[in-house]
Amino acid sequence: MLSRNGKNNSNGSFDWKDAVMDAGISAGLTFFTTLGALGAMHMLSSAEGYVAAGIAAGGQFFAILCMKRGLIKKSEKL
Repeated sequence: MLSRNGKNNSNGSFDWKDAVMDAGISAGLTFFTTLGALGAMHMLSSAEGYVAAGIAAGGQFFAILCMKRGLIKKSEKL
């Protein structure tokens, strides 16, 4: 299940499988929504749009992994 917090396995180790799956789902959503937005604006005539979507998805993937691992803390002000 997608959540902000990572989970631990029964032996206490970090559950990387769950974290990578959640990050992949989020990155895929980011990739395809970026492609959809660029396509709606007729900006996919060159490879630059696909590269931009890939960069956005990669950033989202690693941001979710960092959040799950606890490297990025939730802001107290929000």
